[in-house]
Amino acid sequence: MTAPTGFFDNALAFQAAHPLRPKVLCFTNGCFDLLHPGHVKYLADVRALGDFLVVGLNSDASVARLKGPGRPLQDETARASILLALRSVDAVIRFDEDTPLELIQALQPELLAKGGDYTPDTVVGRAQVEARGGRVAIIPFLPGHSTSSIVGRVVSGKGVMLEK
Repeated sequence: MTAPTGFFDNALAFQAAHPLRPKVLCFTNGCFDLLHPGHVKYLADVRALGDFLVVGLNSDASVARLKGPGRPLQDETARASILLALRSVDAVIRFDEDTPLELIQALQPELLAKGGDYTPDTVVGRAQVEARGGRVAIIPFLPGHSTSSIVGRVVSGKGVMLEK
């Protein structure tokens, strides 16, 4: 599969393609291995807080280190293509490290967002963003939706019906 438009290997490639910086650049990151309604709502909520949303996407190697054998279920190009199909996502940048700290330092977003399982104190890059006058937003989860629970249901043979 060819890399989709809007999918970048690093911050420098992104910056070269976007020389005019948005007023409020939003950043979030994750594996996004199986996109579900919780992800869609989360990304729309983050995008609503600014002018441009960049998603830092864990590389395949990074996902395997973080999630274990058998992950990711979809390769990084497929995951980026799905993310970029959402109206809320303006760009996706792959990163190989276990955390997006280097990417956050390079992009210098005005808004750094993470999901409801984080607290501001546990968000990687918080100090760097706040030192420049930016802010961190914790976005609540949509109850009943998680990639781990979907994978668990598939593996156990119980199907993938999500809670209503």
